[in-house]
Amino acid sequence: MLELIVISTLNGVLFGMLLFLLSSGLTVIFSMMGVLNFAHASFYMLGAFFGFQLTKWIGFWPALVLAPLLVGAIGMAVERYGLRNTHKHGHVAELLLTFGLAFAIEEIVSMIWGKSPVDYRVPSLLDFPAFTIFSTNYPAYKLFMLAVSVVIFIALLIVLKRTRVGLIVQAALTHPHMVGHLGHNVGRVFMVVFGVGSALAGLAGVIAGPALVTQSDMAAALGPILFVVIVFGGLGSLPGAFVASLVIGLVQTFAVALNGSLASAFGPLDPSAGPSVLTDVWNVTIAQVAPIVPYLLLVIILIVRPMGLMGTRES
Repeated sequence: MLELIVISTLNGVLFGMLLFLLSSGLTVIFSMMGVLNFAHASFYMLGAFFGFQLTKWIGFWPALVLAPLLVGAIGMAVERYGLRNTHKHGHVAELLLTFGLAFAIEEIVSMIWGKSPVDYRVPSLLDFPAFTIFSTNYPAYKLFMLAVSVVIFIALLIVLKRTRVGLIVQAALTHPHMVGHLGHNVGRVFMVVFGVGSALAGLAGVIAGPALVTQSDMAAALGPILFVVIVFGGLGSLPGAFVASLVIGLVQTFAVALNGSLASAFGPLDPSAGPSVLTDVWNVTIAQVAPIVPYLLLVIILIVRPMGLMGTRES
C-alpha cells in the first residue's frame, strides 16, 4: 500500500506539472490578451511531432530548443495574420478561428505523419532509472520533465511579476493606448505573448512526446483537461493553474491506481435480484470512473466558487 501511495504521488505530481506546462501558455495568453485559444493543445501536438522529426535529423537536445521556437513562430503568425484581423469582430470570431485551426492542424499532422503512433523515444542520456523505490525503478526522464516544468513556472512568475517586460505586457492589456503613447508597439507585444504561449505548449509536446504516445489525436485527448485546469484554477491566474494542475494530476493518478468499488467495500448485491442499473453502479471501480473525475471537480468548483480557486473574474 505504501508503495502504491509513493509511486502514485510521484506520477501524480509529474502529470500535474505536465498539465501546468501546457496550461501555463494558455493562461498567459488568456490573462494577457483575453483570448481563449482552442488550438492550444494542437500547438502541444505540433511540438511533439516537430520534436520527433528534428530528433531523427539532428538529435533530441537541439530539437528541445528548435521545436518550441518553430511552434512559437507559427503561433506568432496565427496572431498576426489571424487573430488580429478577427479581434475587431469580437471573442466569438476568435473562438471560431482557433476552433477551426485545431481541426486544420490535426488533419495536416495526419497527412504528414499518419494516424498511427510514431517511434519517439527517450534520449539515451536520460534512459536509465534515477532511483528505486521498493521494487519500482523510477525513470530519470520523468525527473527531467518535472525539473523543466518547475523551472518554467519560476521563470514565468519572475518575468511577469518582477521585470519591466512583464509590466509592459500587463499594461498593454489594460491600457493599450497609454502603452502605445509611451512608444511601445502594442500589436507586437500581443504577437510575442501569443508566440511565447504557443512555444510553451510546443516545449511540453517535445518533452512529453517520448514519455507518452505521440499520435495525431493526442491534442483531442488532452485539450479538454486543459480547459478544466484553467477554469478550476481561475481564469488568467498562473498560481491557480499551478495548484489546479497538481490537484487534478494527483486525483486522477490515484483514481487510476485504485481498483476499489462499492462491491469490494460492502460485498456483492443479492444475485437473486438479477442484473440492473444498481448492480452495474455497485460493481464500477474507481479506476473506471477516473477519466470523468476532473470534470466532476470542475462542476463542483463552479458551483462553490464560480471564479475558480484563485481567479479574480467570473468570465
